[in-house]
Amino acid sequence: MAATADPLQRGFQAPGFSLPGIDGRNTSLEDVRGPRGTLVMFICNHCPYVQAVAARIKRDTEALRAFGVHTVAINSNDANAYPEDSFDNMKIFAQKHGFDFPYLYDETQQVAKAYGAVCTPDFFGFNADLKLEYRGQLDASRKQSAPADARRDLFEAMRQIAETGRGPDEQYPSIGCSIKWKDAA
Repeated sequence: MAATADPLQRGFQAPGFSLPGIDGRNTSLEDVRGPRGTLVMFICNHCPYVQAVAARIKRDTEALRAFGVHTVAINSNDANAYPEDSFDNMKIFAQKHGFDFPYLYDETQQVAKAYGAVCTPDFFGFNADLKLEYRGQLDASRKQSAPADARRDLFEAMRQIAETGRGPDEQYPSIGCSIKWKDAA
């Protein structure tokens, strides 16, 4: 288990990327940039923390679209060591959960490193200028979903960012499985 323990680096500029997506196209940060905010999340298929919140991710990302916030998910896990996280299995996972946002594969793991991602799920909420304003949990869920009435931390933070350009001062770290890094050659 890992947690996003690093302090929020408010104002961190979102690193650009262009990665292959499960739709067969390469997608860049500019392609997914929302007019009022952009949510970049690092997820994978096999992590029980991601599996526990997949339906909530879908719910919240759909709701955020109405506020001008667009979403992209990136899988940076080593699929050779963890075949459940393969590109083909990403397609199955996204279809099973009805994801309607780009799901991209970071095979080199350079994008995860550029963002400082450490776990799945790891959420990065950027304002309209692609400056970091949120790095925290979806909600109180862990390996099991939190109660239905749990505070929607990510949703509320991204809505605030869309409305004011600034995220909340109080943020709780996301907790999940560590990113499965490739062995150094």
